[in-house]
Amino acid sequence: MAARQAIGSVAAPQRLNSSEKADTALAKCSVGNQPFIKHKRYHSEDLVIAGISFQIYMISDEVTFRRNPSDELFGDLIYFLARWIYLATLELLTTKGRFIPNYKCDLKDNVISVIAGHNAFIGQFMSNILSIYKIPQLMYGSTAEIDDNIQAAFFCQLFPNEDLQIMGLVQLLLHFQWKWIGLIVQSPENGKRFIQNRLDIFSKKGICFDFMEEMPKESVTNDVEIQLNGYVLLYKTIMRSTANVVIIYCENEDMAVFRMFPFISEYEDTQMKRKDKVWVMPAQMEFTSTPFQRYRGMDFIHGALSLAVSSKEILGFKKFTQMRKPSSEDEDSLTRVFWENAFECSFPNAGLDEDSDNQCTGEESLETLPESVIESSITGQSYSIYNAVYAVAHALQAMLSSKSRKRRNAWELSQQSWQFHWYLKAVSFNNSAGDMVSFDKRGELATGFDVINWVTFRNQSFHRIKIGNIAPVTSPENLLTVSAEEIIWPTMFNQVQPFSMCNPPCSSGCSKIKIEGKPFCCYDCLKCPEGKISNKTDADDCFPCSEDQYPNQAHNLCIPKDITFLSHEEPLGITLTAITSFFSFISAMVLGIFIKHQDTPIVKANNRNLTYILLIALLLSFLCTLLFIGQPDQVKCLMRQTSFGIIFSVALSCILGKTIIVVLAFMATKPGSKMRKWVGQRLANAIVLSCSLTQFSICAVWLAISPPFPDSDMHTMAEEIVLECKEGSTTMFYIVLGFLGFLTAFSFSVAFLARKLPDSFNEAKFITFSMLVFCSVWISFVPTYLSTKGKYMVAVEIFSILASAAGLLGCIFSPKCYIIILRPDLNRKEQLTKK
Repeated sequence: MAARQAIGSVAAPQRLNSSEKADTALAKCSVGNQPFIKHKRYHSEDLVIAGISFQIYMISDEVTFRRNPSDELFGDLIYFLARWIYLATLELLTTKGRFIPNYKCDLKDNVISVIAGHNAFIGQFMSNILSIYKIPQLMYGSTAEIDDNIQAAFFCQLFPNEDLQIMGLVQLLLHFQWKWIGLIVQSPENGKRFIQNRLDIFSKKGICFDFMEEMPKESVTNDVEIQLNGYVLLYKTIMRSTANVVIIYCENEDMAVFRMFPFISEYEDTQMKRKDKVWVMPAQMEFTSTPFQRYRGMDFIHGALSLAVSSKEILGFKKFTQMRKPSSEDEDSLTRVFWENAFECSFPNAGLDEDSDNQCTGEESLETLPESVIESSITGQSYSIYNAVYAVAHALQAMLSSKSRKRRNAWELSQQSWQFHWYLKAVSFNNSAGDMVSFDKRGELATGFDVINWVTFRNQSFHRIKIGNIAPVTSPENLLTVSAEEIIWPTMFNQVQPFSMCNPPCSSGCSKIKIEGKPFCCYDCLKCPEGKISNKTDADDCFPCSEDQYPNQAHNLCIPKDITFLSHEEPLGITLTAITSFFSFISAMVLGIFIKHQDTPIVKANNRNLTYILLIALLLSFLCTLLFIGQPDQVKCLMRQTSFGIIFSVALSCILGKTIIVVLAFMATKPGSKMRKWVGQRLANAIVLSCSLTQFSICAVWLAISPPFPDSDMHTMAEEIVLECKEGSTTMFYIVLGFLGFLTAFSFSVAFLARKLPDSFNEAKFITFSMLVFCSVWISFVPTYLSTKGKYMVAVEIFSILASAAGLLGCIFSPKCYIIILRPDLNRKEQLTKK
């Protein structure tokens, strides 16, 4: 059964959109720029899809200029726009040619759905009436948010989700690193909705605005000066801005306004140099122009970027538009109006001067028109209308097929047409271009956007280059795909990607610091402090390298630290090893001399056994420094400080014993002295043994509770990892040093008191001087050690051990060796006892 139904198309008054095709099934009906109806005109076409005959009615408002001084506020304009949208909607629901609201006397022309656009407010006003009659509405432009769930149930959106468009714009800006931009929104409702609900998305992604301006409020009067002043102020704001990128988030009719910007200087002396900007436009904006703009240059939008509803070229569409001719039928007024404006002619009885020299013949060729008047390729909005018409056809076929078994008549079908929106939302088919057309659960078409680059030419033509797309099926972070190398940028940028930031980006090695009183996109650059880096531009903060790395000089890269320790192979280690070997040889040689001349008086004096023990202790003290050279390991760390502490305790206890023996020997020479029983080998051995065992016990406890261990010092040296030995228990380490200090102080005190005892060879004098050297070395060691870092701390400790041991060896034994080797005549008993 074939039924004759009607699809209505309602469009609000707007400026002439000369890019839209004269395609009966696809054309959008909009003429003029003032909201005052002169008379209504209809245009109808028959269309057969899937064996079903449709009649498509398109309604447009033909308008004239009218002066009304009181209608100057935008609120009044909205009121009149809503008024005419309501009127056009009601006309679809009444008998054709007779406007009687809520009354219809024929059954043939039943409105089953309405395709409407392109302004957001159209669907909002239209739905108030059509939803009562449960008539589905297919919107091919952006829509205002519908809070009423009942009205939303009858909405089918062929325009992709607006959140997808916003996220696509954000990712487009971030792709080119544009974070300092301008924003122009339509006033006031759509602009307010965008600022309140969408602006925070930009801020969260680090994008801020140099300016946010509304389009000047339109006036329904012909006071051109008031309107022009608003545009001049907007133009000055844009040209003064340091942002090279401006988002124009407006509707279709505003394109004609922006086309006039380059020519404002003809009407107003702005004294401002024009600067190219990269205009970024949403998909609801298509190329539009008014008739007087057809000879104006188009370079103002050269290099602009815009979104468009994803579309494909329909086979035969270009040929179809080129073959269109104005019909002679009375109802074909839309094509005739377009024809008159496009070719600057008039048809007879068209309401114009019939004596006009330029009469339309109807045989003019659309191929001769420039792109600024009519485009030869399909646009995103026209592609959406094409899909909408076929969606209605397939849905109606499905509904009629389900009811064909019952053989209902046309009246019964018209009474059940309220069920049509169920079939419409369930429709799914492939169009002639191969795209899948279906609606999701929210009534939105599952499609995305194309990213378009506008290229203009001097012959008033332009070309849209598809450079990427925004796909809705991918993750939110990967919506955008774009080929930047294909983009033609505005002329001023010399084909170099424009820079649009509040200030030059901070290079790696620096971090951002906020500038008080300016937006967060404006900042200064602060060089990273020592120990930290930033390895990307515009870093929010610097961060430290890992423990085994250090920053380079530019503070933008971490370099692995060198592993270092006091090695036998480096000059310092070789030098210290050589010095150690030299003093060890001297100690061994002195010991050999004393053993060889052990029966001489000078060797026997002051306890020969203590002398041997002292020489052996000094030899071992020199050799123990070799434990400090080379890579630390567990054995070396255990033996370093403990061997140093024990060996020096033995040496100091020997010196203490020798000094005490000298003092006691002098005191024992006095008649009746009781000190004679203390003078002898036993006292000396007891002193050495007790002191040595005490230090040995301390070291044993140290090794038992918390022994030294090998470790890596990654923090002391900025560029090196120092392999070292940790003391383990710091307390025990200081007890060991404290005991050595006690022996040193006590030995020095006793030797100092005995330095003037009368004797031909008083050893106390040499011990006093040797202990003075010993104390001087270790007192200077403390500040030197604390002010040194890395392996040089070990070198300082080795040097102190060598210097103090060499001081003892030289001061105590060099005079004796001098006498034994060079002055044997003094090495006699008579010489020692002559005093």
